[in-house]
Amino acid sequence: MVPSRFIFCVIVIAMFLLVQSSFFLIHLSNQSSIPRSVLELFLVNNTSLDFKPRFHFGLLDWKGNVNQTWLNVNNPKHIPPYPGGLNLQHSVEYWLTLDLLSSNIAKKFWSCTAIRVQNSSHTDVVFVPFFSSLRHSKIHGKEKVSVNKMLQQRLVQFLMGREEWKRYGGMDHVIVEHHPNSILHARRKLGSAMLVLADFGRYPSQLANINKDIIAPYRHLVSTVPRAGSASYEERSTLLYFQGTISGKDASMALSKFCLNVAGDTPSSNRLFDAIVSHCVPVIISDEIELRFEDVLDYSEFGLFVHASDSVRKGYLLNLLRSIKPEKWTKMWARLKDITQHFEYQYPSQPGDAVNMIWEEVAQEKQIPETLASCYDPLKY
Repeated sequence: MVPSRFIFCVIVIAMFLLVQSSFFLIHLSNQSSIPRSVLELFLVNNTSLDFKPRFHFGLLDWKGNVNQTWLNVNNPKHIPPYPGGLNLQHSVEYWLTLDLLSSNIAKKFWSCTAIRVQNSSHTDVVFVPFFSSLRHSKIHGKEKVSVNKMLQQRLVQFLMGREEWKRYGGMDHVIVEHHPNSILHARRKLGSAMLVLADFGRYPSQLANINKDIIAPYRHLVSTVPRAGSASYEERSTLLYFQGTISGKDASMALSKFCLNVAGDTPSSNRLFDAIVSHCVPVIISDEIELRFEDVLDYSEFGLFVHASDSVRKGYLLNLLRSIKPEKWTKMWARLKDITQHFEYQYPSQPGDAVNMIWEEVAQEKQIPETLASCYDPLKY
């Protein structure tokens, strides 16, 4: 009788502790900033003499202290800005690197979607922070090779000499080549890596393809229209607008119902993203465009697609746009305001912005579930 009572008491106590611990874990999962699953990245550091700030923030004229590889990102005001104009639209690597460097901050005041680890053997992905879209390709003075080409050559030497690259032949590395001419001299040697591109227009399919690489949005060049200040159907006086120049068209796009998006010198251009943040319904004329984040976004909800062959038919495009009822346009306009955040590059990064969305794409390519967000410092400077 005593043993049975003892066993009963043990079972009751065990069940009580189990229930109590379950409530504790539920509470902890709701309160903690540490996600249940994360994307762990190893940020290439300066253990090799060849990988210095000249590959990243040194290209922005940043100079640290002796033996300092990375800038201090605690205060966003002290971070060197990325050059404007054409350069800015391809600044993807800049924002991704800043997001990873935020792991230096002990008390984070924003969320990030990837963490840095100290030991590369524990990583899911090795991120290569080479600012490849900044083109410093002119030969100066007595130089026999361009700075751009020299950096690419040293990058290849650096990566291929590391155990991290040799482990899987670079397949677990992420390299940003968003400018269509970036890493032009080294791309074939680095093609085994996961590439972050603007599109596949200038790449052979065996080098870059949808099965291993990521298409990232351009950084928009016009100012984002505030949600509350977005002009309605009646307030937009222009039926169709085409942005032919790089900048200076903010007001025109914000007062147009539809914005024409045609291919540039590659199958894509930043016009689409300028239209999105202007809440101007994009009219996409391109039979070869790769849509960003299309696994989670239905572009037909906020954009119109027109075959290139139809677009050149006399009167076809204008008749199509005039047939769109105000109610349908307003529904697409409302959806544009909802999804604008997904195309914002910013620091500090925010949940659901372009930086977060790209990390999610990386996680999906690597089949890492539920990638979300807390950072810590993995590197010694």
